[in-house]
Amino acid sequence: MLPYSKEVIKLFTNPENAGSLDNPDATATEGSPACGDMIKLYLKVNPDSKVIDDIKFMSYGCASNIATASVITKIAKGKTIAEAKQIRWKDAEEQLGGLPAVKVHCAVLAVDALQTAIENYENEHGLLTEKKPTDSAKIKKRLKHVIDPAKGIDVISSGAVTDYSVSEGVATVRLSYDSMHQFAKNLKEEIKERIEPLWDIKKVIVLAKDE
Repeated sequence: MLPYSKEVIKLFTNPENAGSLDNPDATATEGSPACGDMIKLYLKVNPDSKVIDDIKFMSYGCASNIATASVITKIAKGKTIAEAKQIRWKDAEEQLGGLPAVKVHCAVLAVDALQTAIENYENEHGLLTEKKPTDSAKIKKRLKHVIDPAKGIDVISSGAVTDYSVSEGVATVRLSYDSMHQFAKNLKEEIKERIEPLWDIKKVIVLAKDE
């Protein structure tokens, strides 16, 4: 049996900020059920003060996954997005009274979801301090966070994505799976969700092998 702390057990059995938000200002999904852990975060940000007024999460995973998502949302709520950017996985681990070594990745996943949600908010609301045009390197970085359910690793490493490019605000991604593959539809949706928030992206086209 894993040595969970009292705080992990408390937030697993009675998580705070669990659920979703209607009309969120930004969202982010990290992980995949195929890997055993997934988190989706929803943000509501005050447009004037840039304070995170509300934050919710939905989780698919173990006790540590739920507890770390809960504690990260607790830490972030009430902070400005600039302050929330400074939150690290160690902050979650400390507030939880420690995590088993094999479960530290859950804290990393929760913080990644928070940081991506903030980045998405900044992209969508014109708050980037340096607006660099989206290039193939940026597309690749985002694709590295999309998990191929068939192999449990990111779509670049798994070979599920064979090509990606961006031109005049249109991002194009090609899959190695046929359109009738059981995971093709979900991957298309996840890839679009990952790339569409980028500030200069007007359209995302994801093509199956046979399209």
